[in-house]
Amino acid sequence: MVHIQQLEKYAKDNNIPIMEHDGIEFLLDYIKNNNVKNILEIGSAIGYSAIRMCLVDESITVTTIERDEKRYNEAVKNIKDFNLEDRINIILDDAFNVELDDMYDLVFIDAAKSQYIKFFEKFKLNLKDDGVIVSDNLNFHGLTHTTEHIESRNVRGIVRKLNNYIDFLKNNEEFETTFYEIGDGVSISKRKL
Repeated sequence: MVHIQQLEKYAKDNNIPIMEHDGIEFLLDYIKNNNVKNILEIGSAIGYSAIRMCLVDESITVTTIERDEKRYNEAVKNIKDFNLEDRINIILDDAFNVELDDMYDLVFIDAAKSQYIKFFEKFKLNLKDDGVIVSDNLNFHGLTHTTEHIESRNVRGIVRKLNNYIDFLKNNEEFETTFYEIGDGVSISKRKL
């Protein structure tokens, strides 16, 4: 039996971004305390968060989308190692090519930072009326809060797009969003009643 610590070590050793410890614990508590049963995850990586979410309760199912084939294959192996292949449906594709009919209690966005607004707009259509959209990495290692000069043009672009996403959430007419300074910055968006 593989242990969660082994997945965390693999991610660290191979420079694969997974949720920070405080962030994942916060998310798991939210799932437990709000009776979340059906989850859609955008960005599987190696399956770490999908596995952790499923382990909260045996009635939880996760559909997760990953476009990187190497990470997808690693996720499939990890899901199998935890005997969760009947509860985690992993899709190898770009999320923008995936059309889903199912409705979810929770949509978890943790994929290409530059696409967060598009992910939100696309997959809010798969959210139950009382469901939530959770977004991770909104602090992006503290860079979205800084005015310091960022050397890398690529990182500057990501930070700009994340700040645009934060503004999009703050000004959204349809959803009300709460921001949490936990892990690498997490938000929870609920439809306004």
